[in-house]
Amino acid sequence: MSPTEVPGDPLAPPSPADDRPLLKVTGLTKSFGASRVLDGVDLSVRRGEVLVLIGPSGSGKTTVLRSLNGLETPDAGVVDFDGGPSLDFSSRVSKADRAALRDRSAMVFQHHNLFPHRTVLQNVIEGPVHAHRVPKAEAIARAEALLDRVGLTEKRDAFPFQLSGGQQQRVGIVRALALRPQLLLFDEPTSALDPELVGEVLVVLKELADEGWTMVIVTHELGFARQVADEVLFFDHGVVVERGAPKQLFTAPREERTRRFVDRILHPLDD
Repeated sequence: MSPTEVPGDPLAPPSPADDRPLLKVTGLTKSFGASRVLDGVDLSVRRGEVLVLIGPSGSGKTTVLRSLNGLETPDAGVVDFDGGPSLDFSSRVSKADRAALRDRSAMVFQHHNLFPHRTVLQNVIEGPVHAHRVPKAEAIARAEALLDRVGLTEKRDAFPFQLSGGQQQRVGIVRALALRPQLLLFDEPTSALDPELVGEVLVVLKELADEGWTMVIVTHELGFARQVADEVLFFDHGVVVERGAPKQLFTAPREERTRRFVDRILHPLDD
């Protein structure tokens, strides 16, 4: 079966881009003990848009992603997905609503998180078959089309330990795409890679952005962020200090804290 014959073409975003917000988050708050890691975060992302979150380690960026994917439970705040339930974490959220939230997105982690005892193909079809009840033959056809798309057809029967870090991360991306999510979440997808492998992963992300996938990306790769982002949010101490288009935020930030962070990343030897 060729990629064009796969039901629900896995090589294309699940819905066309338009101006409606796919996701809107209001007042997201989260504490771990006495430490407030998110303090009233607001954000939104439209279909086909790429939202990039930047900021120092520990500023709350990853906690935002984990909250959107149902891996963390916020203390307060509202998460609205277009066409789905509005989840108000100030009150009790049902298991069904949490599951609905989780099903709308797929997350690619910093350290791949592949099942070490399963092949590449088995890793990719695990979610569609067991979580989404996709027939196995259809899941395999979808996986093969996606692996071909990222240049990993020859690795379908390999185990994770037989892959480079960049190849493992590309498998992680394919595994997320195989779920046909409305929203792709990336948590510093290149930070665990050797520098020479970073480019092969960024190329895939750039292609996904160009194709109209809706993405929220946490990254320190500011040059990449400038190429793909529609909007950039700078986080510090659990709050959004500044938001704006990448050209404005990276060249003429309004806030001094943003300027110091950007300068430190772009010009590390100037300090």
